[in-house]
Amino acid sequence: MVSGGVSGLRLPVGRAGDAALAGLVFAVAFLGGIWWIFAEHAEPWPATAVSWALIAVASGALYLRRRHPVAVAAVVLAATVAYYVVTVHDGPLIIALVVALYTVAAQGRLRAAAVVAAASLLAVGGGTLAGNRDVNAVALVMFSGWLVATVALGWARHSRRLHAEQVQHRAATEERLRIAREVHDVVGHHISLMNVQASAALHRIRKDPAQAQAALGAIKESSRQALRDLRSTLGMLRAADDAAPVAPAAGLDRIGELIESAEAAGLTVQVRTSGEPGPLPTEIDLAAYRIVQESLTNVARHSDATAVTVHIDRAPGEVRVEVTDNGRGTKSGGRAPGRVAKVGGEPALRAAKAGAEPTPRAAASASVGSGISGMRERARALGGDLTAGPRPGGGFVVSARLPYRTAA
Repeated sequence: MVSGGVSGLRLPVGRAGDAALAGLVFAVAFLGGIWWIFAEHAEPWPATAVSWALIAVASGALYLRRRHPVAVAAVVLAATVAYYVVTVHDGPLIIALVVALYTVAAQGRLRAAAVVAAASLLAVGGGTLAGNRDVNAVALVMFSGWLVATVALGWARHSRRLHAEQVQHRAATEERLRIAREVHDVVGHHISLMNVQASAALHRIRKDPAQAQAALGAIKESSRQALRDLRSTLGMLRAADDAAPVAPAAGLDRIGELIESAEAAGLTVQVRTSGEPGPLPTEIDLAAYRIVQESLTNVARHSDATAVTVHIDRAPGEVRVEVTDNGRGTKSGGRAPGRVAKVGGEPALRAAKAGAEPTPRAAASASVGSGISGMRERARALGGDLTAGPRPGGGFVVSARLPYRTAA
């Protein structure tokens, strides 16, 4: 019960905290000087009343210290100097000046804090030269050290808060970019394929109604997959206490779905795998899947290629993904034989482009625009790299390396 009560105790913040601080400083300064009433009185009562009024002014001004830090520091400094001039009692009102000076520095007003500290030191030094026996040279040096330490602590507080805000802003920006990449990859892939299939259906609806009907069926299937993947992505972005995703997270074990979508768009895809099979870290598995997905999307959308090769190599501590196409002028090149799974499909893509003008060589690239930059950001975020460009013999290649730490 006690521990629960202690853990539930919270200090006031905001304006309530400022009011509490002002009241605390007033109480300390007032109680520090009120005992003179019960001692032998050494000053007139009007001077005592004025000193108490100055305590109230200096302490009350602290309530506005966050909204007007420099003005409050000036008022507190003037009230404090007047207090020590009017009264013969050495009360602890200097606390109010320390709080005001710290607030100015903590608000990032370093130059103003230096001016207030210098003015305080000059006031105390002037009083010493005028014959104030309570402050000697040693006390003056110590007082200057306290002023410097107060300004330094306030500036350090400002620097920490500024750094925390920058870190929070950077994290929010990275999270927005991550969400944008996920939504782009999920929605853009299916919409691009539906666009290609719709073009094929429009081109063949009179000449070959059967092929147009097949393209429309592929559009229906792509839209269904798009909705499922979008729900899955949104489910992963929910809070931990929300419902779980309605579909499993994307990974290389679902690459067959990408191949089926590419097949429906008229591409012939060969998938080659090498290395040791086994589970991969979730972020690596997802990144590899998204890179293959975006590459196939760009082939179907921007390239005149008809065949694509996807090579996935699971080397120790890293995964390598390579996607190549046979764009304009491509010559078949020798490749090391591997485990091949060939998937053929309807020539919907060729039908969609049968009546179009020849595509320029630059447009035959498989991955263009923001897709490459998004894939490259994915790879870099995991400590890897990604390159994309035309092949010497023709076509386009996307090559990514995604390192990860093994359990050992």
